Amino acid sequence: MTLKSISTLGRRKFLKTAAASGALAAGIGAPAVHAQARTIKIGYVSPQTGPLAAFAEVDGYTVDGFLETVGGGVQSGSKNFNFEVVIKDSQSNPSRAAEVAKELIVDDEIDIMIVAHTPETTNPVSTICEIEEIPCISTLAPWQPWFIGRQGNPGDPGSWTSFDYTYHFFWGLEDLIAVFTNMWNQLETNKSVGGLFPNDADGNAWGDPNTGMPPALDAQGFSLTDPGRYQNLQDDFSAQINAFKENEVEIVTGVVLPPDFATFWTQARQQGFVPKAASIGKAILFPSAVNAIGDSAQNLSSEVWWSNHHPFSSSLTGDTAANWLMGDVAAALNRDGRPPSMIPVPAGQLAKLIERTLDETVSSKIAKSLFEMLWSSGEGDVDDLIAEHGLKQVSDDDALTKVVADIVAANPAQAAQYRAGQEKLLGFFVGQVMKATSGKANPRKVNTLLREHLASP
Repeated sequence: MTLKSISTLGRRKFLKTAAASGALAAGIGAPAVHAQARTIKIGYVSPQTGPLAAFAEVDGYTVDGFLETVGGGVQSGSKNFNFEVVIKDSQSNPSRAAEVAKELIVDDEIDIMIVAHTPETTNPVSTICEIEEIPCISTLAPWQPWFIGRQGNPGDPGSWTSFDYTYHFFWGLEDLIAVFTNMWNQLETNKSVGGLFPNDADGNAWGDPNTGMPPALDAQGFSLTDPGRYQNLQDDFSAQINAFKENEVEIVTGVVLPPDFATFWTQARQQGFVPKAASIGKAILFPSAVNAIGDSAQNLSSEVWWSNHHPFSSSLTGDTAANWLMGDVAAALNRDGRPPSMIPVPAGQLAKLIERTLDETVSSKIAKSLFEMLWSSGEGDVDDLIAEHGLKQVSDDDALTKVVADIVAANPAQAAQYRAGQEKLLGFFVGQVMKATSGKANPRKVNTLLREHLASP
C-alpha cells in the first residue's frame, strides 16, 4: 500500500489543516515527520466489557482486518511504515475510558487515538486527547452528544466552540428522528410518545428541549411525555411506566442501556403497559441484546447503521458495503457460474461462519478457508470443521507468551535492533509468530505480547 508523499507537518499544524473526513488517512501519514521510519502506534478505546459490550463485538474483526490490510506496511515517499494497534477496554465506564486514554498517551506514547461506541466512551477519551493535544478520531455516537455534550455550557449555543485536536464522524439525531417518525407514521396510533432519557450525554442530547427530540416531534404532530432524567442501571421503572399509562402513550422511544431496557420492558409487561411500538437507540441494536429480552421482544425497532445496500466504500481497501457482506459469496458464484438462487452453503452456516469470525474463534484468513470447504462440499457444520481440522485461533495468553518468548530468544540480533529503536522490526516478529503457529495466532494478542516482551531486555 502506498501513500503519496506528505510534507513535514507538526502535530499541531497537521490537526489544523486536516479535514475531519480525511483526518485518519492524514494521521497515518503524519509520522513521516520523524527522521527514521518507525512503527506507528494507534490507540483504540472501546467498551469490551460491561453493559455496552455488545457495541464492541466486532472490534476483533475490524482491527484484524486493518492489520491484515496494512500487514506489509504503508509506503509514504521513500519510507515504509508499520502499524501497531494498542487496545484498551473502557469497561463501559466513562471514568475508566478517560483513564485508559491517558495510559495510551503517556505510557504507550501513541501517535493517534481512535475511540468508538457511545458518548460514554467517545466523550471522555476525546476530552483527554484535546487536553493532551493528541489527534483523535471518534465515531459510533450521534454528533450532538459528542459536540454539544463536551461544551462548557451545553444549554447556551452562543458559547459553543470548536475543537482543535478531536474529530468525529457519525450521523446525528436529525437522521434518527427522520427514521423513527417515518416508521411511526406507518402505524395507526394516537401519536402519543413516551421518552426514556437517562441522565447521561446521550439522554440529555435526545431529550434537549431545543436541539433534541421534543421540537422535532412537536413539528410532526407527536406529543411527547418526558418523565425526566433517570440514573443508568436502575432497577425500577414504575415512575416512567405510570407516566406513560396516564398519558395514553402508544409509542416509546429513547436511548437506553441494554440491561435497563430489558428491565423496563419486563416491568412494563408486568404492569399492563404494552405500547404499539418501541423504537429504541443503543439497547436493541445488536442480536445479543435483543435475545436477552426473551420472547417479549416484540414490536421493537431501531435504526440501522449499516447494510449491504448502504452506498459507501472503504477508503482503505475500496470494498463497498455489499462487498463486505457478499464478497466471497459473489466471487464464488461468478467463478462457478451459479445464479444467487443456487448458493450451496446453507444460510445458517454462513451466519455461523460470520459469528465465529466475530467472536475470534477463527481469524478472517481461516474463515475464508472454511468458506471454501463449505462451498465445495455443500454440507458440513462450521464448528465441526473447525474441530476436525484444528483451525481454532490461538488466543490463550500462556500459549502465545511461550511462542513469543521462543521467537524473541531465537532472534537476538533483531530483538536488539528493535530495542535500539528499529520498531519496524515488530512486523518481522509478528510474521515469525504467525509462521510458528501456522497462522492460527490471534494477531491482536500477538502484537500486544510482542510489544510487552520486547520492552524488557
